[in-house]
Amino acid sequence: MQTTHFPRVLEIKRNKTELEKKLKVKIIIQSHKIIIKGNTLDEFEASKVLDAINFGFSAKQAISLKDDFMTLKIINIKDFTKKKNLKIVRARLIGRKGRTRRTIENISNCQLIIKDNEIGVIGDVESIDEVMTAVSNLVRGTKQSNTYRYLERMNKRRRLVQ
Repeated sequence: MQTTHFPRVLEIKRNKTELEKKLKVKIIIQSHKIIIKGNTLDEFEASKVLDAINFGFSAKQAISLKDDFMTLKIINIKDFTKKKNLKIVRARLIGRKGRTRRTIENISNCQLIIKDNEIGVIGDVESIDEVMTAVSNLVRGTKQSNTYRYLERMNKRRRLVQ
């Protein structure tokens, strides 16, 4: 049994039955506290999924973490830049009308969420490190086109190995 505090309980409430069925656990919601009951491995997987939901991912995106080859990484923007105005850095990551974020997601097959000082990435283990490098380069000031080229080069290299 695991108890955790969650501010985003509404998303969990909406998808409670689906989450319980797919994660093979019992979820008990008490105001902003969530209790997970099940065997140890299922509780661990459920806590990873619930952490992703709490970060801002949808339940559908977070459930993909149940697969062994999927993982969640969270980057703190302040670790990669000394700029005080993080609004400009976030704007570079999002791009005009979300185009940069969408392009990175499409090239890498990962999902990105950009919050105040953090970036959350859900993706397969092989491509998540490449996405982390690309995002950190963007935060440092690399051109978007160079970042896209880097991700495409890594995808091509991965396809050649397989």
